[in-house]
Order: sequence, then C-alpha cells, then structure tokens
Amino acid sequence: MNVLVPGGAGYIGSVAAAHLRRHGHEVWVYDDLSRGHPAVVPEGRLVRGGLAERERLEDVLRQQRIDAVMHFAAYALVGESVADPALYYRNNLVGTLSLLDAMRAADVHRLVFSSTCATYGEPPEMPIGEDTPQRPVNPYGFSKLAVERALTDYSRAYGLGFASLRYFNACGASQDGRLGEDHEPETHLIPAALRVALGRSDHLTLHGDDYPTPDGTCIRDYIHVEDLAEAHRLALERLRPGEGLCLNLGTGRGFSVREVVEACRRVTGHPIPARVGPRRPGDPPALVADPSRARQALGWQARWTDLDRIAASAWRWHAAHPSGYARDSSGDQAAAAESR
Repeated sequence: MNVLVPGGAGYIGSVAAAHLRRHGHEVWVYDDLSRGHPAVVPEGRLVRGGLAERERLEDVLRQQRIDAVMHFAAYALVGESVADPALYYRNNLVGTLSLLDAMRAADVHRLVFSSTCATYGEPPEMPIGEDTPQRPVNPYGFSKLAVERALTDYSRAYGLGFASLRYFNACGASQDGRLGEDHEPETHLIPAALRVALGRSDHLTLHGDDYPTPDGTCIRDYIHVEDLAEAHRLALERLRPGEGLCLNLGTGRGFSVREVVEACRRVTGHPIPARVGPRRPGDPPALVADPSRARQALGWQARWTDLDRIAASAWRWHAAHPSGYARDSSGDQAAAAESR
C-alpha cells in the first residue's frame, strides 16, 4: 500500500515507517518538524506540514495516491498536558479531525491510530483489557479518548476502517541500531537513566516513591518499539472500510521504576545515581496490559519481553549517539511528538 505517516519523524513513527518499508509498503512522512528529527526520514519522503493544514493534507493524499494513513502526530507528555491542556486538545483532537476530513475528501478510508493506555486512567484491576472502562485522569488521555470516539462515529457514518492501538510504555531502539529515542527535554524513564550513564545528567529523578505498589514507585508495561511497529503493520494490513478495531499493545507484565533503573545499571555498568522527587501530576500508580485480544485479532504478541534485553537495545543506540540526533541549523527537531 501507499501509506502516509503523520508524525513519522518522531520516535515510534520513524521505527514504524522503516518497518513498513521493509515489508514492501511505499511510505511518505508528513510532519510539521516541531519535535523530532529530519535525519530519520529517507531523502525525498518527507512532506513538511501540520495537521491543521487540511487542504495541504488533502493534496498530499491525492498526489501520492495514498491508500492508508498511520497516525503518530500527537503530543504525548502527561505533565505538559496538565500544564497546557489547550495545546493537547488543539493538536491531538482538532488536528486529527482535520486529518480525518482530508482523508474523506481524498477518498482514503483506512487509518491506524496511535492511541494510549492513558485512556484508561486509574483502572481498579490489572491487567487492563479492552473492555475496562476508559476514565482518563489527564488531558493527554482525554484527547486520545476523544479521537477514539470520533473514529467510531466516522466509521459508522462515513465507512472509515480504523484500528485504535492503545499501547503502553514504548521503549528500546530499532533492531538495526539506527533509530532511537531522543527528546528534549527527556521525560521518559529509560532514556533519562541512560543519559545519566553517558554523563549528560548527574542524577535521575524518581517521580514519587509513595505509590501503592510493592516498592512505592509506578509500575508500567514496557513494550519494545519494534514490537509496536509490527503490530501497527499487521493492523494496517487487516483493515477494511467500515470496520473498527481497538486493541491493547503490551507484554502483559509490569515493572516498577526501580526495577527499570536496576536493569539500566546492569546493562551500562554505571551506578546511575537516583533521587526521589515529587509525583508528577496525572501519573496512575500502575498500568499493565492484557494483550490477548491483539494476539487473537492480529496473530501478534510481544517478542521483546526481557527487561535487560530491552534496556540493552536502548543503550546501544544511546552509546552510539551520545548527543542524540544532530539538530539542523534552524534548531528544528522534526516531527510531531509520538504517543504512548
């Protein structure tokens, strides 16, 4: 298929785009170059633009004869969404509605949507199945849930075929070592810990140690970015106009913040000093997936389930790119931020 990937210069989007190319799909990246890295997009495959530019999106969809869209162009920082909810609703929700309208105008009826476990909020039981009530506790989660509701309505009214993939904590680097996670500022646990090992920070801050968990730190289900990319491709190839699919993507096992830090210490051989700081607003104590429905619907399951192996893949990339990706001369950092 000819696939347009909004946000494909970001972390997860770039790995998914590379995975699609390896499996024979033609891929174009559509990005506003606000939060990512132009270097990750092959030459001639980047179209610069924002989600709000509906007419530009429609032109690209028509000119490249796009068959399907894989949408990663969302802002994805929980704390930032609490501090500036307008930014999140405008980009994540209003921007996606602009994309959907462009797709309708260009007669494109397949969409894979990068959703998130944040739509579940603080569920009473673990692991989390797709039928768990969705009660977000932060604007990021609300913005993603609003898009999921819109997709269901667009499917019923306009024949859109969609997959909403609610994934848990994306992590790791591409298997070939070329693509990794580099944000500024960096708020995600594994790359933040590895920056300390590289000497880019003097310590790691643990955001709270008084949660109702065995060691007091948050528990998350860490899903490798290559596993995510494969699930996105399988969902894309299964899509049919007028059908909707909502799936959790995770390993089914949770690790605490302290357990992840210990894994990073083991693979780097660095002590990674850590200090306890205050909780971040909007952080639930635990989020762990029940991925059985994705296994049934797509024949997919996570292959990267060993925490040390996951951390080692990230470490290889960070050790080879100690300063992250090179920024361009204007300071742009390509790509709408990816979701998780």
